[in-house]
Amino acid sequence: MKGNEAMAEAAIRCGADGYFGYPITPQSEVLEYLMVEKPWERTGMVVLQAESEVASINMIYGGASTGKKVLTSSSSPGISLMQEGISYLAGAELPCLIINVVRGGPGLGDIQPSQSDYFQSVKGGGHGDYHMYVIAPSSVQESSDFVKKAFEVAFKYRIPAMIQSDGAIGQMMEKVELFPQITRRTDTEVIAECGSWATTGKPTTRERNIITSLDLIPEKLENHNHKLQAKYKEMEANEVIFEEIQCDDAEYLLVAYGTSARVCQKTVQLAREKGIKLGLFRLITLWPFPKKRIEELALTKKGFMAVEMSEGQMVEDVMLNVKGKAPVEFFGRSGGIIPNPTEVLNAFEQKFRR
Repeated sequence: MKGNEAMAEAAIRCGADGYFGYPITPQSEVLEYLMVEKPWERTGMVVLQAESEVASINMIYGGASTGKKVLTSSSSPGISLMQEGISYLAGAELPCLIINVVRGGPGLGDIQPSQSDYFQSVKGGGHGDYHMYVIAPSSVQESSDFVKKAFEVAFKYRIPAMIQSDGAIGQMMEKVELFPQITRRTDTEVIAECGSWATTGKPTTRERNIITSLDLIPEKLENHNHKLQAKYKEMEANEVIFEEIQCDDAEYLLVAYGTSARVCQKTVQLAREKGIKLGLFRLITLWPFPKKRIEELALTKKGFMAVEMSEGQMVEDVMLNVKGKAPVEFFGRSGGIIPNPTEVLNAFEQKFRR
């Protein structure tokens, strides 16, 4: 399956209640696959093409406010249009899934794969002090698996979750093992799980639930922000995921995620063939960022090189958490260009083995 198709099928299989989206290359197959598969006949899942990305993210707000499992998907410029809605979702503590199949930018850019949405995703592209749970697949299998994982985390913490894919992973075809169908929750089950906060209809046994991110009393809004920050700290303690590839004996580490990490695995192999002790630290969650582990590795490594399909964004977080204990360099390609393993190795040797 294509990565985009795998995510769409995974949404059906994890019991999603609704998808609201808008076509944009290179993620249009998500919506197209759902329309062909007709999940409203399979599971009762609603699929709707909205009139715009702004409309779709606000439909997500409406669906999420009722405790339903809803998602949208788009690519970079479309995600930009959703930023206000995402901030509202974070402020109202509404769980949902947003899929971003990143393409080259800025502006309309092109339709080729890129990783230049890192800042937008992990730093909070909208207004306010908020975070999303951001997880980055590097294969079609992970594209499928991470839909289920993202929904689980979204509902556990009542937070918007994002899958940060890219135009290569979304379009490539690989074998994928699909997980069994999960039955959609009944309204009774939704009320049992989410009734303490969701707008499921007011029974006589509780006060009404009101979904809003507005609070005109500064002290109350500050307390709400403190509550959110406490939740984010809990996630930083419990929800970080990464992979270490030949890091134990490595003298130097590449740091990458997604398509760049696939490239870097080959770079590590080429380096080892030349007798260079190089390893790969692969980010899986972009937020929460593996701060603690990066700092620990900095005590035993001679240097780090961040490899990105951008002009350098993730590298700033690597630098912050290495905390000056080892040199940090950067290599990147932009405009939708995927670096090849040899040029990554050449860049590493130029920077560290002069």
